[in-house]
Amino acid sequence: MKIAFVGKGGSGKTTLSSLFVRHLAATGAPVVAVDADINQHLGAALGLDEAQAAALPAMGEHLPLIKDHLRGTNPRIASAQKMIKTTPPGEGSRLLRVREDNPIYDSCARPVELDGGAVRLMVTGPFTDADLGVACYHSKTGAVELCLNHLVDGRDEYVVVDMTAGSDSFASGMFTRFDITFLVAEPTRKGVSVYRQYKEYARDFNVTLKVVGNKVQGQDDLDFLREQVGDDLLVTVGHSDWVRAMEKGRPPRFGLLEDANRRALRTLHTAADATYELRDWEHYTHQMVHFHLKNAHSWGNERTGDDLSAQVDPGFVLGEGVVAPA
Repeated sequence: MKIAFVGKGGSGKTTLSSLFVRHLAATGAPVVAVDADINQHLGAALGLDEAQAAALPAMGEHLPLIKDHLRGTNPRIASAQKMIKTTPPGEGSRLLRVREDNPIYDSCARPVELDGGAVRLMVTGPFTDADLGVACYHSKTGAVELCLNHLVDGRDEYVVVDMTAGSDSFASGMFTRFDITFLVAEPTRKGVSVYRQYKEYARDFNVTLKVVGNKVQGQDDLDFLREQVGDDLLVTVGHSDWVRAMEKGRPPRFGLLEDANRRALRTLHTAADATYELRDWEHYTHQMVHFHLKNAHSWGNERTGDDLSAQVDPGFVLGEGVVAPA
C-alpha cells in the first residue's frame, strides 16, 4: 500500500508518519519510508541522530542511476537522459518491489532499526544553499515521483511518504500516486485550510483522503473538526508523553505508547488496508500518463529536445502481475 501524510507546516504530519512507520514495523510488515518534505525530519523522528540523518544519501543526487535502472530495455525511451520525473513505465521497463534488493535501494535507502523491527528509509535530500535562486524544491522530489511511477506493491507491503507541507504537493502529479492520503489537521482555521485546498484539488482524481485530527484537547476541538471536515475525519490524536520524550531524543520502547494513540494507529492501518480492494491499476496508469503528457508539453519536450509523448506505451498497464526484465 502506498500511503501519504500531508498537512500544513507544524501540523505534526512528520511525527504521525513516523509513528505509523513504527507501528507497521512492529507488526512485521515490510516498510519503505520516504522523506519527501523540504524540511528533512523523518530520519530524526525515527530515532537517527543528527550525524546519521545528515549522512543519508539524497535520492536527487542519484537520479542518473535511478533513471538508468528504471529505463531497463524500454525501446520507447531513447536514453536515461531523456527521462523526466513523470516518465511512465512500459514494456521493458524495470519496476520496483518493496521486498526486493536492487541498485536503487543499495544507493538511496538505508536500514533503520526500530525496537519493533527495521524499515528502509529514503530521503529526497535537503534544500541547500546551492539551490537558492536557481532551483525549486520540486526538482528534488522528482526522483520520488519517478520511483513511485515504477513501483508495484502488494497487499501487506507499505510505502509511507512524508510529503512536503501545505498544498505544494500539487505542483506535480505525485499526489495521485497513493492508495490513501492522511491529512493531519489541527483544530484551528489554519489547520483545516490545507484540508479544503487538498479536497478541492484532489476532487477530480479519485484521491482517497482521510483527516487525522492532531493536538485535540477536548470535546470542543473534536466538534470543531467534525464541523469543518465532516465524514473525512477518521481519527484524532491528543497529547502524548511518548512523543514528547521522542522529540527530546529519548523515546521509550514503542510498546509503551499510550493505548489511545496505539488504537489510533491501528485505525490508520485498517483504513489503509481497506483501500487495497479499491485499486484500479488501469485508472492509476491513466493518471500517470495524464501528468506525463502535461509535463512533456509544458517543459519536458523543450528541455530534452524530444517529443516525450512517444515514451507512453499505450498497451501497458502497471499492476502486480506485470513481469519486468531482470
